[in-house]
Amino acid sequence: MSEELNLNTLQQAVGEKAAAFRCITEYQPAGGPGDKVFPPTYEGGKYAVETRIINGEPVSCVLLDSVQSQANRMELALLSAVRGERIKLPVLEANFDDDRLLKKFTVSSLEAPHRIADAIFRDSLIEENGNKVMFRKSCIGKILDITDVQNATGLFGVCPTALVFGVWDSTGPRGGLGAKIQRAIVSEIIGVNAQIGVNTSSRIDPLQVRLDAGPIYNRIEKNDHNPDWTIDIKSAGDKPVKIGKKKDGKPSEVNHSNIPPQIIEGGITIKRAIQTTVISLSAIRRLKFPLSGKNGQEHQIDAKARTVLAALGLLAATMTREEGADLRSRCQLLPTQELIWELVAEPGIEPKKYKVGTEIAISLFNQAVANAQEAGLPWQGKISLSPHPDLIELVRRSQKNTAQSEAGDGE
Repeated sequence: MSEELNLNTLQQAVGEKAAAFRCITEYQPAGGPGDKVFPPTYEGGKYAVETRIINGEPVSCVLLDSVQSQANRMELALLSAVRGERIKLPVLEANFDDDRLLKKFTVSSLEAPHRIADAIFRDSLIEENGNKVMFRKSCIGKILDITDVQNATGLFGVCPTALVFGVWDSTGPRGGLGAKIQRAIVSEIIGVNAQIGVNTSSRIDPLQVRLDAGPIYNRIEKNDHNPDWTIDIKSAGDKPVKIGKKKDGKPSEVNHSNIPPQIIEGGITIKRAIQTTVISLSAIRRLKFPLSGKNGQEHQIDAKARTVLAALGLLAATMTREEGADLRSRCQLLPTQELIWELVAEPGIEPKKYKVGTEIAISLFNQAVANAQEAGLPWQGKISLSPHPDLIELVRRSQKNTAQSEAGDGE
């Protein structure tokens, strides 16, 4: 039987010797058992296929969603909750809203690959005492210079997700010796009894344009009355440049051609999919949160901060799971069993089972944060940064070159 998780139980789990919370869930493809799914591809277009030991037997498995991908999904779920004002969470945001950019956007610490230690924030400015200074030279930025497992207080206040999902400040002033906090939460989805299949592709061009109808050239004088390409060498200038990366001028470079039917390796059939999510309470207990003027209260303060991190991990994982497992095109999975969390305590003891829905997870998190703030632990809101002009220019040039490349005007 499963119980509803409450704050008292969570505090006890974090404060005692429990090893972890875990949630193991089985899935089937949305199209039903036996329907083909498409895993992510890696170098050379290959799937991550390997043999794993399941129930004591070697089984062919395929990675459907990696630890890194799962972390990204959980962070985006938290970002959605923050922007929907369902929770309050310290988040850094660099706003790329310069008029010179072809596309404006914002990057938060819940989206940047290296979280608060990302080069995007390192190369941005923050307002401090009426002046704009480089982020890593600011009071907030210097927190990373003193962060380690023995002193995680400052990072807790400005980017607690880095303490849950891990961070390595490898580009800071200490280089490889910079702050390094291990992941406290890992999650992945694998397909079991994986059989690689085939994929077909073709395209019939209604115009029936042939390969020998070219070559195609870039039009020198572009206007609103002609396409950007031409088959007239005179319109291409004295030194005609053929379209495409290979500069071979095939009509397919401007999307006019047939694609002959092909059969290639693609897609996988699985017996079932398994998602395993583990929140390591042992990793969270390694972190300490000293507070000036709070001598003699270290244990209580550490416990409150750790409870927030455990609740944050539960919240991120629960929201992501309830959003569903539509991983990518032709890879949507549906759970075949209820989402239950197990508290893994001491060896030989049957894990206790708990139900944790999104609303319960939000309530636990908000209560834990309130307790931490009452104890004097820092907890900021949104921290706004503005990219340095050199970074803006670097992005502007990249956007311009990308637009030109996609239009066939060069690399």
